[in-house]
Amino acid sequence: MKMPYERRKSLYGYGFIAIWAVGTVLWFLKPLIESLCYCFMDNATLKPDTGGMNKVWLGSVGQSWLTNFKFAFAADPEYKQKLIAVLKDTAITTPMILIFSLFIAVILNQEFKGRGFARAIFFLPVIIATGPVYNIINGDIASTGADSGAQFSTLFETDIVDELLEFLGVMNISDTLSSYINTVTTNIFGLVWSSGIQILIFLAALQNIPVSAKEAASMEGATSWEYFWKITLPYVSPMILANFIYTVIDSFTKSDNVVMARVLAKQLDWDYAYAAAMAWAYFAIVMVVVGIIVSIVNRFIFYEVE
Repeated sequence: MKMPYERRKSLYGYGFIAIWAVGTVLWFLKPLIESLCYCFMDNATLKPDTGGMNKVWLGSVGQSWLTNFKFAFAADPEYKQKLIAVLKDTAITTPMILIFSLFIAVILNQEFKGRGFARAIFFLPVIIATGPVYNIINGDIASTGADSGAQFSTLFETDIVDELLEFLGVMNISDTLSSYINTVTTNIFGLVWSSGIQILIFLAALQNIPVSAKEAASMEGATSWEYFWKITLPYVSPMILANFIYTVIDSFTKSDNVVMARVLAKQLDWDYAYAAAMAWAYFAIVMVVVGIIVSIVNRFIFYEVE
């Protein structure tokens, strides 16, 4: 059957999309809907059975539809504590990652010898960012299955700054300030490790700044400091919002997230309904936090209008 070339190309596209659509429905949307349904089922009854899961809705046994959510926030103190800890850690590390990424991107955008190698070094964690590699470099060898007594190089040790501050007596100034200093210093390696994608996005935004803007600023006698605040920052501000969303989502889903560890622990205990309720509550809180902050930050974003 003869068919126009453009029509044939469009059918090829639909064919490739159909494969993705089938996989999305079967292995993403279907489990996602099932996990949402688990939130409203009896946890004591929701167990593996012949031919599938033994499902009993909470309403059919006279219980409240929100029983599993009430258990997560009222009867499980670990969940609330870990949730607050994750939110606090994200609130501290996210601005640090954004500032560090923008700072490094501005440096890597300059002309200097070895610039390509320097860019590769900062993007390397994105390529090898696997759990075992990160744990080994971070000094947590035991979690990888290796001998817990094995000695590892202190090159990547992240508690050296803590020991130095304690030796100098800085950690004794106040509990609150020492807590923040401890969070910042012990997460230096983690911040660098988590900034690869953000640096790449900021670098792409910096390279899209028109040359005419820099030339006009130079002709007006603008200093580098003024150029950064008046030209660079407004042009990269949309990418600040994109990097913020990416950083927050990455922080909430990374492998060492204590809330996700709690959810997986409940799942391993066959408490599927409680685990699903905690996971969906966590997802809702993350979306609310991201939505609020995006609505605030979006007011300060500069969008170029042609």
